Amino acid sequence: MSHTPSESDRIARLEIRLTEQEAVIEDLNAAITAQWGVIDRLTRQVARLQEQVEESAFRAASGAPEPPPPHY
Repeated sequence: MSHTPSESDRIARLEIRLTEQEAVIEDLNAAITAQWGVIDRLTRQVARLQEQVEESAFRAASGAPEPPPPHY
């Protein structure tokens, strides 16, 4: 004798699963949004560092003296 769930039981289980999945989707969306913020910040930082390296390479190639460190 097998027990088949009633339609209302099936609907209740589906509603629970839907609620859980919605919570997971919201959590994943928040994580992705935070990661994009980090990626954006790191991309800007890499661009600044690349500019500094290119500027240093240009000064070294042109023989221009290095500017003194900022604490002078």
